[in-house]
Amino acid sequence: MAKDSVKDIFKMGIWDDNPIFRQIIGICSTLAATNLMKNSLIMGLGLIFTTAFSELTVSIIRKFTPKHIRMMVQVLIISVYVIIVDIFLQAYYPEMSKALGPYVGLIITNCIIMGRCEAYAQNNPPLHSFLDGIASGAGYTIILLTIAFIRELLGFGTVFGVKVLGDWWTNWTIMVMAPGAFFVLAVVVWVARSITMKEEKKEEVATS
Repeated sequence: MAKDSVKDIFKMGIWDDNPIFRQIIGICSTLAATNLMKNSLIMGLGLIFTTAFSELTVSIIRKFTPKHIRMMVQVLIISVYVIIVDIFLQAYYPEMSKALGPYVGLIITNCIIMGRCEAYAQNNPPLHSFLDGIASGAGYTIILLTIAFIRELLGFGTVFGVKVLGDWWTNWTIMVMAPGAFFVLAVVVWVARSITMKEEKKEEVATS
């Protein structure tokens, strides 16, 4: 595989076709699991694992899967990897498993995974698909951590549970609530879209 191909895959997943601020999918877990950075990191790693291996598996068997049942097969594959993540968390990180609650299980219904399996893994070789899964999951995780950083810092005065802001800081209660998540997500999407629009204008000027 050429190096530029790997670069393109990661650029597409992390920035050009980011699942959150570009496609606006996977929003439920983005709003639910971003009150603490630790929660967001675990959720993001779980999604990276699930997306990468689901795409890999779908790509490997794509030529042997009847088209009329491919969606059911994809859901079954995704479910297997989500169960692995859930069992791993329950076994080794029970407190984190309790903190995330049902949202780990709901990774199965995350549109990011199904979308990449259908749009990419069905039409590309296994290694490309595996890398695409990592890239898409990384794009999701970066946005999750960005939102969680703002919410945890303003809501608790901490970063990854470590006290950063002193006693002078008054915690913003709204930041640990759902409205705070909506507000921060909107700001992140707005900033990302603004940067993208500037880049597109520069490209238009350069080509004209």
